[in-house]
Amino acid sequence: MDLQFLGAADTVTGSRHRVALGGQSVLLDCGLFQGYKTLRERNWAPMPAAASEVDAVLLSHAHLDHSGALPLLVRAGFRGPVHCTAATRDLCEVLLLDSAHLAEEDARRANRDHTSRHTPARPLYTVAEARRAIAQLRPLARGRDTVRIGHVTATFRPAGHLLGASWIALNSGDERLVYSGDLGRSDDLLMPPPEPLEQADVLLVESTYGQRLHPPGDPVAELGAIVRDTIGRGGSVLLPTFAVGRAQALLLALQRLKEAGELPAALPVVLDSPMAIQATALYQRHRRGLRISAAEAAGLDQGVMLTASSAASMRLASRRMPMVILAASGMATGGRVLHHLKRMAPDPRHAIVFPGFQAGGTRGARLLAGETEVKIHGAWWPVRARVSQIAGLSGHADAQGLMEWVSALARPPRSTFVVHGEAAASDALRHRLQERWNSPVHVPEHGSSWSA
Repeated sequence: MDLQFLGAADTVTGSRHRVALGGQSVLLDCGLFQGYKTLRERNWAPMPAAASEVDAVLLSHAHLDHSGALPLLVRAGFRGPVHCTAATRDLCEVLLLDSAHLAEEDARRANRDHTSRHTPARPLYTVAEARRAIAQLRPLARGRDTVRIGHVTATFRPAGHLLGASWIALNSGDERLVYSGDLGRSDDLLMPPPEPLEQADVLLVESTYGQRLHPPGDPVAELGAIVRDTIGRGGSVLLPTFAVGRAQALLLALQRLKEAGELPAALPVVLDSPMAIQATALYQRHRRGLRISAAEAAGLDQGVMLTASSAASMRLASRRMPMVILAASGMATGGRVLHHLKRMAPDPRHAIVFPGFQAGGTRGARLLAGETEVKIHGAWWPVRARVSQIAGLSGHADAQGLMEWVSALARPPRSTFVVHGEAAASDALRHRLQERWNSPVHVPEHGSSWSA
């Protein structure tokens, strides 16, 4: 068994892990780097491994930091299958096309406004390239959770976290490698808890929350209090949200707050993201993968204003009554949320609430750090709105949840690799695992390799 850590090895994004096992070369995830510019620039570098030599990609879930570089891999010569669950396949189509569209739009804007150092500015990849990658997605057949790649069997098991998300086990002879992907939490609003881990010779485990515990409070109640306070002073609430997963959890939370009488039933809720609108429909289509009732799944978008067109989004600026706006992206790095930020950030009546983790270097992280100006589309905008974060809505297992997941193992892995985390989080989880097992636990460096 040979491993090569091509991403998410010294940071929380860009998940790409190459495994040579049983005569096969398999890539676990193929995600984009996000956050600091030095990390984003890795997306423009050539693929570190020969794409044509990869036999298959195994995709844990659809988030772009796990799937968003698939068009780059295909452009570099990969022609094999991308195996995933049916829900992951459907969500990937939405996410990859949106990612490509935004990249093309950003390049057009930069060329028009002469705001790029490169002439001409070009997108990371195009919509046509995203469609070619989507054509290589191979969803598991209904009722099946395994696929064979030569002499290797890959098994997909529910991981919580996101619709269709899986942890993946690779088996070849007596060797068993397990890759956690991103693990969900036991008390997630939408997703059931991850299926327990039973056995692993080599383990790759994520560490996004490797040093943190989720706050003990009720995030739904916290959201309700912020919304009531904001509309009480005549303002609106902007929720920069990930279009897939987080947006649907927020819709459920707002639905429950209204049903409980904690928010006015007539309070307008706007879902201002074509991708989030499509993803919500997919959550309803794949509702058997959720922990909520069929009625709640069907009601996620009932009474919600769905603004699919950019013209409808722009018209929101003329509405003076308080409202709750959910707009992508979740870290305020692009998309329609930027237009709302330009309008709402200078007004102290409004609230900007980040319902999730903000990677270092993102606009969301800078706003939460208290910056009084924010740069959007080449111009600086004052920040007078109230900026806050609801940490308890994260879809990731925290440090305790990660330890509970691995605690089901009958014996410790021969080797464990802690990935997908900032340095402090990964090292904290490494320390806890090493104490528990007294066996090798590593935090690999970007580009490093390991052989057994």
